[in-house]
Order: sequence, then structure tokens, then C-alpha cells
Amino acid sequence: MKKSILLMAYMILFGFQAQSQNLSQVLRGTVIDQESQMPLPGANVVILGTDPILGTSTDFDGKFKFEAVPLGRLQIEVSFIGYQSRVLNNIEVNSAREMVLKIELQESLSTLEEVTVKATTKNGRAQNDMIQVSGRSISMEELNRFTASFNDPALVTANYAGVSNSGSGGNEIIIRGNAPKYMQWQLDGLPISNPNHFADQGAVGGSTSALNSNLLATSDFSTGAFAPEYGNALSGVYDLQIREGNNEKLEAIFGIGLIGTDLTLEGPLAKGYDGSFLVNYRYSTATLLNDLGAIDVNGDMFFQDAAFKVVLPTKKAGRFSIFGLGGYSGFALKNATPADWETPGDDVMSGNVYEDYDKQSFLFNSGINHSIKIDDKSFLKSSIGFSLDGLEDDIWQKADSNGVGIPSFDSDMQNRTYTAATSYQRKHNNRLSYRIGSRYTLFDLDYQQAMMMPGDSSLKNTIGIQEQVGALRNYLSMKYRLSDEISLVAGLHHHHILYNNKYSVEPRFSASYQHHPKGTLRFGYGMHSSMERLNHYFAKVKQADGSYAQSNTDLDLLKAHHFVLGYDWAFSSNLKLSTEVYYQHLYQLPVANDANSYYSTINEDFNIQYVDLVNKGTGRNYGLEMTLQRFLANNYYFLINASVFDSKYTTLDGRERNTRFNGNYIVNFLAGKEWTGLGSKNNQSLGINFKAFIGGGKKVIPLLRDENGNLAVNPAQGQYWDYDKAYETDLEDIYTLTISASYKWQLKRTSHELFLNLENLSNNKGKLSEYYDANQAGKVGYTTQFGLLPNLMYRIYF
Repeated sequence: MKKSILLMAYMILFGFQAQSQNLSQVLRGTVIDQESQMPLPGANVVILGTDPILGTSTDFDGKFKFEAVPLGRLQIEVSFIGYQSRVLNNIEVNSAREMVLKIELQESLSTLEEVTVKATTKNGRAQNDMIQVSGRSISMEELNRFTASFNDPALVTANYAGVSNSGSGGNEIIIRGNAPKYMQWQLDGLPISNPNHFADQGAVGGSTSALNSNLLATSDFSTGAFAPEYGNALSGVYDLQIREGNNEKLEAIFGIGLIGTDLTLEGPLAKGYDGSFLVNYRYSTATLLNDLGAIDVNGDMFFQDAAFKVVLPTKKAGRFSIFGLGGYSGFALKNATPADWETPGDDVMSGNVYEDYDKQSFLFNSGINHSIKIDDKSFLKSSIGFSLDGLEDDIWQKADSNGVGIPSFDSDMQNRTYTAATSYQRKHNNRLSYRIGSRYTLFDLDYQQAMMMPGDSSLKNTIGIQEQVGALRNYLSMKYRLSDEISLVAGLHHHHILYNNKYSVEPRFSASYQHHPKGTLRFGYGMHSSMERLNHYFAKVKQADGSYAQSNTDLDLLKAHHFVLGYDWAFSSNLKLSTEVYYQHLYQLPVANDANSYYSTINEDFNIQYVDLVNKGTGRNYGLEMTLQRFLANNYYFLINASVFDSKYTTLDGRERNTRFNGNYIVNFLAGKEWTGLGSKNNQSLGINFKAFIGGGKKVIPLLRDENGNLAVNPAQGQYWDYDKAYETDLEDIYTLTISASYKWQLKRTSHELFLNLENLSNNKGKLSEYYDANQAGKVGYTTQFGLLPNLMYRIYF
């Protein structure tokens, strides 16, 4: 590790000593029709603010190219007869890498005599034109710039209204009080397994993503009333896209820092051929952070991942692309208590019990996409995919740090997923476009799990299966534009679990009305469904006679009605106020088949509990979100949002309780400033970014206390928790302050960046949950927020 730090220092010094002259770069791209995806030859492309003005037109294939544009952030205007003009802001051009753009234009409904050429921006709007409410795009420029993201596409979502994570150091995505596991991840149009390292079986999250900003293109993130094509999701959809590699020039990115090392390579497959490749590899160890005291873990942690994308266009057979993403992570903790790590299957969660915990997790996602033009208004896209994810957890409990552990949890779970999908998209005319598609998924499960049940002294086999579960999803989505100001999206989604013949037919509708050049009213409704995690279907549940049986194989789909009403007001092209109110009615929730139980699977994260379930629970989430965002312009930006919400559920006892993830409120404030033209060559820039967050904590099941508030646990009988008061309250609000700085300098053939991020700068450790610990004052211990976490990294682009 010392050698790595010396290498970083050497490369930084070398970069400063190099000379810079005649700094410019190639900017090129393609202009296409938004609905038909066909090229638009003859479109005008102008780089605003240049002197003299730089402009060009697209060729027969819709392509354009500028051989030498100035470095920095550029503003580009694209126009075409009969189409709405568009302005792209903050196109960042550096000296090392060509900038390649894909620009979509929407056809105007006005006649030529009525057209007034007026450029519009799509700042923050979803790339998918079927998304009209509760959706936004996330660019990788935002991911790099916003603090506390660590180039992690999951963490960056917590900067937006209605979204948070637990605060415990994980990157789970909690949307509007819903459990993280009910979110759908997609990669290049195919559903994928949990793309995070250190994953747990009950949660769609981990400690960091196997994906990073070097790989990704601008992607869509939806938080409610999803477009008709999305399914098997209740809380959100993250539709990620891997960018295409440069098909004309070989380029690379190398980074080294405290978190780890990564290398990205991209370039053409052959001279004169439009095909390209992109490949990335990362290796990381937390050992250095542990040595520096940034984390305090009695053990070693590591992860590594790799990803690639190959694009293979043909003249007559259409366009092929192949992608892959793999990751492997693990740790070995010694003498852990709940203050160090919350472990799965923990029947005690006491500070008087020490645990040795060995964990390994892995993932692999791959797919082949093919698209082919049918005619000038339609195309067909087909895909096949394969995913493999698995985890191994081994936990030993012991009474003291020097004792001999006894097994308390043993899990080896693997899931192979095979997917085949096809869709047809057609632009019927300038008013009507539609998509129709179908997707089949086969889950091939190999689950082996045993845990120590309360009151037992040995492991009990809870899952031991090799099963296959098939699922079919079909959709029809139509967009109709009444005028340039009013557009409607309507469709159906069909979700069918073939294993137990459970299905759902789900209507979707949304409308957008731009009643004023600056004001837009939006409405959306959708019925949505999701499968429960498959481990619940096949778990062995204790019966009344003491035997164990699989009693949940007939579980139905969880369902919800989403209603969203939103309003946007654009004070200018760079400043926008957005407001949304929403209501979600959830039903057919799996709850314990016990009239005296609080338990529902919707509160599950990494904790595991297997009981007899029935789909008779209900829930409701409702709230208000407001966002004031100034997109980066004139070298500064800010983002302020606030969310107030309530998330409830009801079990067979008829009591309405808070969900575990009901934080009640979230407030974010982000701001940043760039200083450009620094240094004797005017080739350097400095960026400072700041984030403040405050929000309510997750609700907890408290320890047993008497009427006077005194602790009333009974360790001898294994009685710790007051289930009658489950999720009534949290322990305290949580907050974080984060600051980051980025210093860049441009040379003739390389760009350099030195990046520092200090997350949770105040080292605040708000209380997240409590547990019994006889060694603590009051015999109560607390799990807390993750403390100060620094990240220092140097990158060179060449």
C-alpha cells in the first residue's frame, strides 16, 4: 500500500511538470428522432458562446463532428426543420477524451407556418419519453460532482427528494418509506441481480456498487407510477445504461486512492469499423482505511469487480451489443458485537455475545441485445440475459472474545436467472407512438440455509431446495400528443408467476400539460405488483405441532396503486421548482398468519425471519416533495429538497403501525462552485461541493421496559424485545455533513484529477437501533451511523 501512495504522488508531480499547448478536443455525435430512433440528416448543431460561432450539420447517418473545440463546459443547440430545438448544457470537454453524444429530438406538431424556433432544455428529465411523473435522469457528470456518491450510482440517488439510505454505511435505496428490496434494477434494458458488494439476502443493497461512473451513460430513475414497460417493482426502478466505448480512438482512465484502484479501457474494434469496446476493472481493500482509523473493524474486507460492453453494428443484420458485469467481495470479522456489525439470523443481538463472521458474495450479469430497423418508423429489439448471484454467510457465537464459537448461522444461496425479451417500437405519426413487449424469466435456485432458532442450542435447517420458478411479463405502452403542450401515456402491464399461477393485469396512465412556457402540470396513476423474495416461498416454517414445513409456496403477488400529482415551474432554463404529492395504497402484503403478530415482510432488510405468511396485509404511503434545483451554470449549482411522508402497514391484528422505513421527513441541501482558468496556462480548475442532510431515523423494535421506563429484559428466557411497541418510534434523527474537492489540470494529451471526499465530516454517530449489553451504562447498547469516511483519489485520463 505504501508503494501505491508513492506511485500516486509521482504521477501527480509528473502531471504538474508536463507542458500544455493548443488545448482542444474532438466533439462528435449522432442526432436521432426520439420515438423512431432514426437518424436525422441535415440537423444543425451549434456550440453556443464560441467566437467565432462553431456550427455544422449532420450527414446522411445523422452524424456530426467538430475537430477542435475549446476545453471546459460547453452549451450545444441542436435544431431540425419540423422538430423542437434542444439545448444541451454542461457538456464537459477535456483534453484526453473525445466527447461523443447521442441527441434525441422530438417532432413538433405545429405546422411550418406556426413554428417559432425556440430551444428547450431537458435538464433532469427522464430519457425514456414514456416516463412523465416521478422520474428523472441521472447523468454521470452529476454522479461525479455530487458529494457522498463515491462514484456509486446507488448512493447518488439519496440526493433527490423522497430517497434515503439507512445511514449505517450501506447503499440501499429507500424510496418514500418502501423497503429497498422492492426496487427493480435494470442494466441495458434487462433486469439484473443486486449489483452491490457485501450483499445480504433480504436487501437490495450492500456497501458499494459493482458499477461506477466510468462505465455508465445517463440513466433513468423512477420513484412511483412507473411507465407501463416496468414491472416487478413497488418502490422504484433504476434503469441503468452502460455507455458505448469510443469507436474511433483508444482511450483510458486510471485511478488510485484510499478506496482502491481501477482501470478503464475503450476504443474501436477495427479501423474503419463503427464497433467499439469498453472494459473496466477495480480492486479495493479497506485495510488502509482501517489502519488510518477511518473505519474500526476487527477483520479484513475486500472487493473486486469488472465490466465490459462490446458494440457490433452490421450493415444488414442490425446492431448487436454484449455486456457483462461481475463482482466478488468478502470479509472476516472477529469478535464482532452489534456495535460493529448487525449480522443475519441474530436471535440474541446482545453486546454480551461475540461473533466471528465470514462472508463472501458474488454476482455476474450478462446480456446480448440486438436491434434492427423494420422500416423508417419502427424497430425491433431482442435480448437474452443471464445472471448469477450468491452469498455464503458463516457465523459463530461465543460468550467471550477468547472463547470457542458454536455455529449460529450457515447460509449458501445461489440464484441463476435466465431472461429472454423482445419489444417492438413504432412511431405511427408525429402524434402517436407505441411499444409492445414481452419478457420471460426463469429463476434457478439452489438455497441451503440453517440458523439457530430462539431457545435452541443447535442449527435448524430452514431452507434446503433446488427449484425453478418461471415468470412472464408483457406490456403495451402508447404515447399520444394532443399538442406540443399536452401528452398522454397509457398502457397495460401483465405479470404472471408461472410457478404457482399467480398473476396481475395492471393499468397505467400519465398526462403532462405545459399550460405556460414555464409551468407544467403532471399526473400519473399505476397499478404495480412484485414478487416477495424467493427465500420466503421455500422456507421451512415451524408448525403448531413443532414440525417444519414449506407453507408459503402459494404466496401471491404484492400489489399497490400509485397516484402522483406534480407541478414544475421553470424560473429559467437553469432554475426549476418541482413539487409532487403522492399516495400509494398497498395490499396483498405478506403478513404473519397470526392474529397477535406485528410481522410483515415489508419491514425486512438483512434480518431474516421465517413464519407462516398470508397475503392479507395492507399499507399506505403518502407524502409531499419539493425541490428547488439550479443546474450547473456560470460555474455554480445548488439543490434543495424536502420531503414529508408517512408509511404505514396493517397486519391481521388490525393495528396500523409505522413501517420500519418510515423516516417521516428528509431534507437535503447541496451546493457547488467551480473556478476555471487557473494556473499559468489557464488549464486548471478547482471544484468544491457541499452536502447537508437531516432526516428521521428508521423505526425500531424497542427493548422491553416496565411502566417506569426501566429495562425489563430477561436474558435467561431469551426475552429482549417489546414486540407490542414494534416500530412506534425511532431513537433519534440523523444528519451528515459532507464536503468534496476536485482539482483538475489539462495537458496536451492527458487530463489529471485529484479528488478528496470527506463524508460525515462532523463524525456524527446518531443512534439507529438498540440492543441489550450488560457492559454498557444502563445495560443498553446502540448501533450508530457510520462515522467520518475519507476518500482520496488521483485519476489520469489518457
